Amino acid sequence: MALEMTTDTDREMNVSLRPPAAVSAEGETLKMRGRDVKVFYADKQALHGVDLDIRKNQVTALIGPSGCGKSTFLRCLNRMNDTIDICRVEGDILLDNDDIYDPRIDVVELRARVGMVFQKPNPFPKSIFENVAYGARIHGLAQNKAELEEIVARALQRAGLFEEVKDRLDEPGTGLSGGQQQRLCIARAIAVSPEVILMDEPCSALDPIATAKVEELIDELRQNYTIVIVTHSMQQAARVSQRTAFFHLGKLVEEGLTNDIFTNPKDQRTQDYITGRFG
Repeated sequence: MALEMTTDTDREMNVSLRPPAAVSAEGETLKMRGRDVKVFYADKQALHGVDLDIRKNQVTALIGPSGCGKSTFLRCLNRMNDTIDICRVEGDILLDNDDIYDPRIDVVELRARVGMVFQKPNPFPKSIFENVAYGARIHGLAQNKAELEEIVARALQRAGLFEEVKDRLDEPGTGLSGGQQQRLCIARAIAVSPEVILMDEPCSALDPIATAKVEELIDELRQNYTIVIVTHSMQQAARVSQRTAFFHLGKLVEEGLTNDIFTNPKDQRTQDYITGRFG
């Protein structure tokens, strides 16, 4: 079944037509599921049979040393690896009950459902307003200017940026501070009403104050969105996530409740990483 862009009302009306959502052993709804996910860059294998569940309205942190495959897996979740000619993805990734690698899937619509915030803030060379309005225009989410303004205002409010920029929406987004630019990019992502937000080291280029604001925002956003974050900071993973997955050498070593991963890991490699023996 191809993904279609729908409104929240449409989704509510059609929910009875979909197969029931998958649930974890604890009874939690699974928003995304990866099964035996393998990734190859030409002849080099970057991921080896990863099985990982992403729970709805929770923050899942992907941790591990550089080059371990965590960002590669993240990019599989909205098919960003499709942009790399030599990359090949095998296995299954489901969003609710949709196979996102089904050839009938509209990738543009998929990326509206699964948004992404990158490591370095990348606002468009447009005004603050147009940065946020861009996706809503492309996907036809507003019927008129008033609806578009409402979408932009709501996205900026959810990103914790509205009060700081409401009087200068016509100014360039590139003129904001680094932390504000990253929150603008988050607003741009949520303006199209995604279900999942992927974040690839969203605070690595930010100072501690801006990092704290983004972390507070992540905690607020999980009330409405499912979030997957790649981070090199184990302290950040402990602060913002409910579940943590540890990657090493292209393999998922261990996944579980964040507190359990950091206080009572099951695998010695996890213990060695979080205690600084390697990484």
